[in-house]
Amino acid sequence: MQLNTHTWGEGDRVALLIHGIMADHRTWRKVGPALAGRGYRVIAVDLRGHGASGRGEYSAELFADDLVETLPAGAELAIGHSLGGLSLSLAAERLRPARAVYSDPAWHVNSQEQQLSPELFAQFKAVDRATVTGLNPRWEDEDVDIELATLRLWDENSALGLAPMFGSDMAPEKAVVPSLVQFADASFLYDAAEAARLEARGFTVRTVKGAGHTIHRDDFDGFMASLDGWI
Repeated sequence: MQLNTHTWGEGDRVALLIHGIMADHRTWRKVGPALAGRGYRVIAVDLRGHGASGRGEYSAELFADDLVETLPAGAELAIGHSLGGLSLSLAAERLRPARAVYSDPAWHVNSQEQQLSPELFAQFKAVDRATVTGLNPRWEDEDVDIELATLRLWDENSALGLAPMFGSDMAPEKAVVPSLVQFADASFLYDAAEAARLEARGFTVRTVKGAGHTIHRDDFDGFMASLDGWI
């Protein structure tokens, strides 16, 4: 599926941005311009079922296939958050960016310990402003506005289609390109043992202190600082 995209900048270098579940390209409202200011032409997608992209069947593999169909191979940089990180990892060998950044990637969702389920994610379609603000107290008002707007467009069936990944280990066996894994301090997706396992597989691992799952919205400055040497 050809995905809807949004572009910032006209630089010679290309950067790719891939959002997480329930979001769309607008989640990168600060990151896109910041990278454009560093000389990148930044391309952000709306994953299938999100934003202005098409709807259809949903699986981790299809999300990855759409990236390959839509985005240019050989970009200087690719950043994927959460589901976007999982999708990027499944597409990395075909997209072959010079550098990949996985921001709190959804590689290992322990549904029993964390009481998470596809159905729980789907219920977020109906959350109100107070709930979004309460779950994300560090977000700026504009990010709350965007979250509510993207939820209205989001097809919640995309969460149900990801049921096989809950309780599964989707972490790559190796880093196929130079790769940074950026973890949130309050991440529900990793622990110290997981960080050590990824380092043994060739990934660089950094933690953004104090940040929640959506690092680039919780602490934009911390997010950008964590990318030192990678952008």
